[in-house]
Amino acid sequence: MAMATVKFSADLTPSDPQHYPVVIIGQLTNLVQVKYDTIKCKLEPRVDRETYNAALNSLHPSPTDSCALWLSSATLAALPTNCSRHNSPSRAHSLTKIVKGCTSGGDEYFVIVCEHSDVFASGCAIARAFPLYLQKSGTGTKRVVTVEFILVGQGSDQPLCDSELECLTNAAYGVRLAAKVVDMPCAEMNTTAFLTEINRVGSKLKIIPTVIEGEDLQTQGFGGIYNVGKAASHPPVLAVLSHTPPGATKSIAWVGKGIVYDTGGLCIKGKVNMCGMKRDCGGAAAILGAFYAAVKQGFTDNLHAVFCLAENAVGPDALRPDDIITMYSGRTVEINNTDAEGRLVLGDGVMYAKKDLKADIILDMATLTGAQGIATGRYHGAFITNRADWEVMCVQAGQSSGDLLHPMPYCPELHFSEFASALADMKNSVADRSNAQVSCAGLFIGSHIGFDYPGVWVHVDMAFPVHVGERATGYGVALLLVLFGQMSSTPMLQVLSPSIGMCDVNHQQNESASKRIKLNADI
Repeated sequence: MAMATVKFSADLTPSDPQHYPVVIIGQLTNLVQVKYDTIKCKLEPRVDRETYNAALNSLHPSPTDSCALWLSSATLAALPTNCSRHNSPSRAHSLTKIVKGCTSGGDEYFVIVCEHSDVFASGCAIARAFPLYLQKSGTGTKRVVTVEFILVGQGSDQPLCDSELECLTNAAYGVRLAAKVVDMPCAEMNTTAFLTEINRVGSKLKIIPTVIEGEDLQTQGFGGIYNVGKAASHPPVLAVLSHTPPGATKSIAWVGKGIVYDTGGLCIKGKVNMCGMKRDCGGAAAILGAFYAAVKQGFTDNLHAVFCLAENAVGPDALRPDDIITMYSGRTVEINNTDAEGRLVLGDGVMYAKKDLKADIILDMATLTGAQGIATGRYHGAFITNRADWEVMCVQAGQSSGDLLHPMPYCPELHFSEFASALADMKNSVADRSNAQVSCAGLFIGSHIGFDYPGVWVHVDMAFPVHVGERATGYGVALLLVLFGQMSSTPMLQVLSPSIGMCDVNHQQNESASKRIKLNADI
């Protein structure tokens, strides 16, 4: 299949399905609001009014349905009717699946019939269907996929403006960039290659990254990143892209786990479990794509993207169980599982965000635990946060963006004791794997900035949503753009974003309780 360029348009361009296949997609309640006269420029002379109306009346989505209007070159498809409170109103996952199933492989059109509030999530959902990385032979040709929107419901009298189309274009680029990085095998996407991608984004944005690499990590105290990656042929790296616009009042840090390959280290994974571990850089990849789009869309506060890059390799210099390392926070960690490496690199990353970047808001994102898939499944990422208002906001941002999230318990006074060590400040893996693993893994990361950290901390575990089957999804890009949309100068993102501080329920009580928690070994 040829590589696709994805374009977005606010208007319907006349086209003949014989030359340019077209797929019309929407929820049935939206499709019935569109008259044939509105859509006929995409169908004539192959599909007449009677045929179109008959196809529309034949749709019975359960959960989806489609009808061929003219051979396989004109299709009408209906998204699911039902949408629970934990799903995205855009039905983003179903939209991606339909697009993948209907694509022709050449230049083509997708017409999305939706409400204005679903445009952003729908655009990102379509971007996921057209990956950038492919190594099959005969894929050198190019094609153009044009996505056109018909708006219904509130605000439908105003077509999408140029700024909204630009936002969709940048978000789609970020989604596809993140998916490309995750799809590429470690032979091509090692830490050096990832750093090249970071430099490329920096060059586009006129930002020079800060880079600490190899032995310099050890010298400067980054014991987590250094020890995880020291056995690999390509050195571990801490890289930072910083956007510092005039007039900024807050500093936000996005910290990404970038394990370009995870063998498990000396606690080596089995041959079945190791396949797919190229995806362990999904958190860092999402932050790279989101950072590009956020800056392009006019992020108004300081924004730092912190990439914790390493290959968890096996070799004579590999980190060993029983080793005790010192993290950037100064806390010591006894290693009892070298396959619990992501939290080690992120522990250094979040502390750098707190200590060096003076971040008011720290969000880390990672393909951290297999337990995430058990807890929240393949569609919802799991998260914990020290703020009740941000817990509500994260869920809402997930629904608006299509990158779904569901909260896990935040209770360090009950769960952090799982990391107790007789020799060091903590171990890196829990004593009881059946006791809230997703929460515990996140708490390990949070412990390095301290549970008395006065700012906002959010930890996102997206080990399963990072891919569908053998393909990466670019999960996390749309989520971050919407969650921090209030800090964007783009109206589309501002409208979708939940208001910061909107649900500050019990925050003072939670903060007071957190400040009483000590991170000593006797906890």
